[in-house]
Amino acid sequence: MKRYLILLFTAATLTSCSDLLVEAPQAIDAGAFYNTPAEVEAGLNAIYTPTRGSGVMGALYECQQEIYAEYLYGRGSHAPLNDYNGLDNTNITRTGDMWGAFYQAIRNANIVIQKTPAGTQLTDLQKQQYVAEARFMRALSYFFLVRNFAGVPIRTENNMDSLNVIRATQAEVYDFMITDLLSAEQNLPDNPRLLGAPSKLVAKTVLADVYMNVYQYDKARDKALEVINAGKFSLVKVAVANDFDKIFGAEANGTPEEIFYVKYSRTPASQGFQYPQYCHYPGTAYYKPGGFYTFYSDSVQNPMLRNWDKADLRYRFNWYSQTFGLGNTTVLLKKFSDPVTTTAGGNDYPMYRYADVLLFYAESVAQAAGAPNADAMEKLNMVHRRAYGKDPLIADPTVDFNLADYAGKQAFIDLVMKERGYETVGEAKRWFDLKRLGIAQQAIKAAKGKDMTQRHLLWPIPVSETNYNKYIDPVKDQNPGY
Repeated sequence: MKRYLILLFTAATLTSCSDLLVEAPQAIDAGAFYNTPAEVEAGLNAIYTPTRGSGVMGALYECQQEIYAEYLYGRGSHAPLNDYNGLDNTNITRTGDMWGAFYQAIRNANIVIQKTPAGTQLTDLQKQQYVAEARFMRALSYFFLVRNFAGVPIRTENNMDSLNVIRATQAEVYDFMITDLLSAEQNLPDNPRLLGAPSKLVAKTVLADVYMNVYQYDKARDKALEVINAGKFSLVKVAVANDFDKIFGAEANGTPEEIFYVKYSRTPASQGFQYPQYCHYPGTAYYKPGGFYTFYSDSVQNPMLRNWDKADLRYRFNWYSQTFGLGNTTVLLKKFSDPVTTTAGGNDYPMYRYADVLLFYAESVAQAAGAPNADAMEKLNMVHRRAYGKDPLIADPTVDFNLADYAGKQAFIDLVMKERGYETVGEAKRWFDLKRLGIAQQAIKAAKGKDMTQRHLLWPIPVSETNYNKYIDPVKDQNPGY
């Protein structure tokens, strides 16, 4: 039982209603709130709530991102995502709801940032760390917004009550986020206040990812290396395919590989992870409540799966055969399974884990220097060895890649992207990699035979913003094609 989760995501009141987590900090007068640690922590917990639900990180966000990747195909109302011509009305509504959730999280963070410094029963250190956590979470929300919508309005503790805020450029959003993350890195504690909250090393990890997205690979390399050299994290060892449940299963919690996960729990049902329901077919042993099998793949027709070495334990762990009228080579994603639950999944969403950092570092070394080095290859091989049941820290000539075979920058980056694709399948990370490297259209054409339009690379600014924000022109400020 993940009892920490109830502590992390319930307010200072004795209720578990998620609506109160969102609204209470806004409704209570600042003179009577944000004065004690319990009160400020209730406000901090409210930052996490808006994006945890099934409409965002709990399910639909992963569905959107994964179906875009070259290895999955959407069904039902998600099928239009595979047209690669932007979003239809149903999916525009979904992404608009995600926009609202991220901005609600930003607003809740802004309140903590604004009110905490005046807290009457807080030490200076508590104020510093609480504000740092709020700034980290604010930056994280903007990171998801900017990668999907490009430039967005920057709402801070100083203008959060203003409807009318101009659409900042993408570069301005990244600059704002980096400032928040650098402050968080300096002021967060070495250990999070609760499992599921950020620490200094979490801030460094996100900074590495952000720097990669603004092509400052030297800084990304250095931040990733700081996380590696801290010695706090390690890859979970596996011997057989099912051992990957030690990382992704419903009982996995606080493993050495976990850096920053969105935490869920089977009970109460409102705290559960709904994503497994979208992955599985009804009646399988992997998710008893049933499933929507929202997406699928083909072990023969899809080139990524066809070319995936079947001795790789990740292949056997991630996929299972399931026919439902599309042929006997149809497979579904098994990565997030909970065979015990009768309500909702107990799995956590692995936003950042140690394997991510090792691969961030490997790529960034090559990107920054124009070529890989032995250390970059070693970090890549650590992930690769584990995939074959080997000890990640012991060289193994039977599975290791040789630097001489991938000495050129592009050959090595292609290898890292191949490995990262296998490693993070199902985790809503692949699409961002394809976009960042400028190879999304090429990858989709090669795997699915579809000609992607530029319109598909971004989500539209929602009408909830263009209808009420007078500083956003619904034509000039809209993303291309919408």
